Amino acid sequence: MKTPFVTLEQLQAITAQYPTPFHLYDEKGIRENARRLRAAFAWNPGFKEYFAVKATPNPAILKILREEGCGTDCSSLTELMMSDRCGFQGSEIMFSSNDTPAEEFVLADRLGATINLDDFTHIDFLQETIGHIPQKISCRYNPGGTFSIGASKEGFQVMDNPGEAKYGFTRAQLTEGFRKLKAMGAKCFGIHAFLASNTLSNEYYPTLAGILFQTAVELKEETGCEITFINLSGGVGVPYKPDQPANDIAAIGEGVRRKFEEILVPAGMGNVAIFTELGRFMLAPYGCLVTRATHEKHTYKEYIGVDACAANLMRPAMYGAYHHITVMGKENAPCDHKYDVTGSLCENNDKFAIDRMLPKIDKGDLLVIHDTGAHGFSMGYNYNGRLRSAEVLLQSDGSTRLIRRAETPDDYFATLIW
Repeated sequence: MKTPFVTLEQLQAITAQYPTPFHLYDEKGIRENARRLRAAFAWNPGFKEYFAVKATPNPAILKILREEGCGTDCSSLTELMMSDRCGFQGSEIMFSSNDTPAEEFVLADRLGATINLDDFTHIDFLQETIGHIPQKISCRYNPGGTFSIGASKEGFQVMDNPGEAKYGFTRAQLTEGFRKLKAMGAKCFGIHAFLASNTLSNEYYPTLAGILFQTAVELKEETGCEITFINLSGGVGVPYKPDQPANDIAAIGEGVRRKFEEILVPAGMGNVAIFTELGRFMLAPYGCLVTRATHEKHTYKEYIGVDACAANLMRPAMYGAYHHITVMGKENAPCDHKYDVTGSLCENNDKFAIDRMLPKIDKGDLLVIHDTGAHGFSMGYNYNGRLRSAEVLLQSDGSTRLIRRAETPDDYFATLIW
């Protein structure tokens, strides 16, 4: 069973001030989770979490994370601009992009961000664009093939296909790239990789770390480059379904430490800093989409219409992703009604749930759609002219603060030339 981080009484008060739908975030949960992550990697003096801005691009959230010692991982011009405006500086910003426009490399360099190159050809492009190669540089590694760690003790198998991904250097390109970058003036090097998404296994990060640590040792021997950091990127997931096991970040950190001691320390690389880029793990459970039941329909199936739609949360429509739903005030009622929970878009995939067993839902009921704190609001769009919703922060003291107002028709029309 998933329990919302907000009560019905709290929501009734919040919705009296902010009309549904809106995304609600839990400041207390965000801070506690950031501290658990930091504690899990406290054994590494240089550890830093670079929060993936694309997951939740809101200044209020970014400022909370900065207070908790995090940096930002950016992949676009506007994400760099937002990080800058939120007070992140220099090495607090990691810029990882692909098919990168020149202006984005220019801004990343001006801000002093650590640039993580996605492709061998980007070395010359970067040089031509900014006129030099930064002294500190990183390269993204794609080992190709199929990545698998088999069955974990939780019974979950991690499999993905890096060879089908558009990202990263091949292994041979990594060696050639390090040599070329060194000859062009780079002094400090990093390695980055992302091999699987939303893994529910404490073994994923240690396995990835082992691959990257061994690669780092080989690259140092082959090129003589000084590797100062290794970025394990993202991929540590969250349990969207109530019966899925949650990752144990302390166990994950300990697993990475063992690989570090086993591989890097004997190679004389015990001073390498470990970085992470966790968007989903950092934020998903600490955000929810609050919506209200507005219609019911009885045809070939039973439908509940809500005032949110896929424009507010795209993942179920786009991926068939599961997001748990709590009918507030009916948490302990029997789930004896089968519904499709739908939005108002003129698309049949605009459904938050299909054939979901839920308590009887009445018009006016408040629904909490769980785990939308990452890749929720940020993936919103304006199809059908639907307007993007507000974002509200439930602060640690129990008060609320509007951190993004809802769009208005004037916003929607503002970029049009009549």
